[in-house]
Amino acid sequence: MIEFDNVSKRYPDSGEALSEVSFSLQRGELAFLTGHSGAGKTTLLRLIAALERPSRGDILLDGISIKGLRKRQIPYLRRKLGLIFQDYRLLNHLSVFDNVALPLEIMGHHPDDITRRVRAALDKVGLLKKEKRLPLALSGGEQQRVGIARAIVHKPPLILADEPTGNLDPDLAEEIMRMFRDFNDVGVTLLIASHDQQLVQRFSRRTLRLDHGKLTEGGFNDA
Repeated sequence: MIEFDNVSKRYPDSGEALSEVSFSLQRGELAFLTGHSGAGKTTLLRLIAALERPSRGDILLDGISIKGLRKRQIPYLRRKLGLIFQDYRLLNHLSVFDNVALPLEIMGHHPDDITRRVRAALDKVGLLKKEKRLPLALSGGEQQRVGIARAIVHKPPLILADEPTGNLDPDLAEEIMRMFRDFNDVGVTLLIASHDQQLVQRFSRRTLRLDHGKLTEGGFNDA
C-alpha cells in the first residue's frame, strides 16, 4: 500500500526533517508512527498525502510514484486517503453535517448520495443526533469524531492520523483508538502518529519509530 524508498526531506530554514527513511506498509495493516516532538512524524504523513514532496528518494502509494505526480493528479491521489488531524481542522461556521459532507461535495457526488453517506458516517462515530450543531458547541472528543467521520465518509482504503488523541483524556483516547481498530477490522489500512507510548503499547501493533528524522524501528532492517 505504502512504500518509502530512501526518502529524505530537507527544509531550507530548519534542515533535514527526514533522512533516508525506508519501509513498507501492507494493505490492511494498522501501524503506529512514534517518536519525540520534532522527530519527523508529521512530515512523513504530509509526504504520503503529497502535501510535501521528498527532497530525495521516492514514495509509492498503491504502486504510484508520489514524487512523479503532476499537480493536477494530486487530488485524485488524495481520494485514496482519509486525513485526521490533532487540531480537528473543522470549519466553525458550518454544521457538523456540512463539515463531513465537504469531501463528497468536492468529488461531485449527488446530493442524495451525500446525505446517505454523511449520515452513515456520523452514525458510525455516534454523532448522528448532532448533525445540525456547529463544531464549537461540541466537546473536544466530539469534534475529533467529526474529523474522523469526514475522513471516512468517502470510504478511503487508507487513513492517516496525526496525533488524533493528543488533546483528549485517556478514556476518550482509548475510545478513538478502538474506533480505528474497528475500521482496520473491515480492511482499512491505517498509519497513526502518536507520542503516547502507553496507548501504543496497549494496542500491540507494529511500530515505526522516528528519532531526529531517522527510522530506528519498524523499517526493512527490522523485518
